[in-house]
Amino acid sequence: MILSVCVGSSCHLKGSYDVIEAFKKLIAEHAEGKIELRACFCLGRCADGVSVKADDKYILGVNGANAEEKFMGEILPLLG
Repeated sequence: MILSVCVGSSCHLKGSYDVIEAFKKLIAEHAEGKIELRACFCLGRCADGVSVKADDKYILGVNGANAEEKFMGEILPLLG
């Protein structure tokens, strides 16, 4: 799976760096070798908080405080 975190202007200001750091840790703990984490510019969902795309699924409103919840509840289950 490719997990892309937006680092465009809006998402950067809303904490995309914190989301990336949280996801790095969570991938190492739960999905090493199964998820490739990438930074990308503008997923076109600027009003929805930090935007993340897991393959073709958008996960919106991610931040440092809820990154683990979003990862465990919405991203990890996509691995099957």
